[in-house]
Amino acid sequence: MAGARVTTGSRLGVRIREVPVPADLDAPDAWLLRGQVDTVNEVEIALRGNRDMCRNPHETLGSMREQRYTTKIRLVAVDEDRPGDAADPARVLGHAALHLPRQDNTHTGEVDLGVRPAARRRGIGSALHDAALEVARVHGRTMLTTTTQQTSEPTDGPLALAPSTGSGRLHRDDPGVRFALTRGWSLEQVSRYSVLDVPLPADVLAAHRAAAQAVAGPDVRVVLWESRCPDEWVDQFALLQTRMSTDVPHGGIARHADVWDAARVRTIEQQFLDQGLGYLVAAAEHVPTRTLVAFTALAATPVTDEFVFQNDTLVMREHRGRRLGMLVKTANLQRLAAERPAVQRVGTWNAEENAHMLAINVALGFRPAGGTGEWQRDL
Repeated sequence: MAGARVTTGSRLGVRIREVPVPADLDAPDAWLLRGQVDTVNEVEIALRGNRDMCRNPHETLGSMREQRYTTKIRLVAVDEDRPGDAADPARVLGHAALHLPRQDNTHTGEVDLGVRPAARRRGIGSALHDAALEVARVHGRTMLTTTTQQTSEPTDGPLALAPSTGSGRLHRDDPGVRFALTRGWSLEQVSRYSVLDVPLPADVLAAHRAAAQAVAGPDVRVVLWESRCPDEWVDQFALLQTRMSTDVPHGGIARHADVWDAARVRTIEQQFLDQGLGYLVAAAEHVPTRTLVAFTALAATPVTDEFVFQNDTLVMREHRGRRLGMLVKTANLQRLAAERPAVQRVGTWNAEENAHMLAINVALGFRPAGGTGEWQRDL
């Protein structure tokens, strides 16, 4: 997408360009990817005041190179009026990231928008939004989802906006919320962002794990791995990944089952290695049947060694009520303290209607630190 020049009134002129996947980060066209990453990070730091969710170009390039299961498109708004080096990443003022499934859910996709704080209120976000929707239509999509961020959740009142689930609230006067509402997006789910200070006292963590194991019983044991799932479990781990699309709350988002197999597990594992991501998994095995029935994962980014993200957590629907969520989470936190002692914080998102998983997090000491709105729009 070459992109035509977009000028909003008499304000800043920008060109919407697609970010190429460069051969390496020293390639002549890599400045667009670097600028996109810089924009993402500037937005994150302005929102949270830290670098916990920041990325680096190596990590983003590793993701962009792997597109067997998801088409990944990055659009950027490039300042046409800025003097100086034409290949300066600082010329990138905003970005739109599109993820379009290629195997299942090919009717939909996800878009993420961001504009550097100093470049806002110039129409750049609107230009990126419209360009992203057009790209999605060209790829045959009939619906998109997006996310807005907040650092606190409002109480009920005229300025609180509830999703279709009725659980959670957003600030109606938040700029991102206003942007979505005026462009035809519907709020379908609110998720809570929570942070846990680690390491937890060893005796507290051990007590939580022992209590969970007592309920789970002797037929359940914990299995740990990092980065590569053992061959004996890879088919079952693929099933757990598939069940993430069917067994966890998605609010009113119109998604279908997203089917994984062993090949996809191996592909994503290699992508994580190429990105420099650490991926620590704790799973629960039902010993009599030799099946995995629950798992949780911690993702460590190359940007900081002080923070990890608690990624997917799942207990298969038919195995719930046995405290398996607490069991695998405590096992992974124990392992985190032993293997990555520099980590100080763990962050995670949970749907506000997922009361059971939120209760586990609260019991462990996670504290609310904001949240997200999950939005949907027909094209």
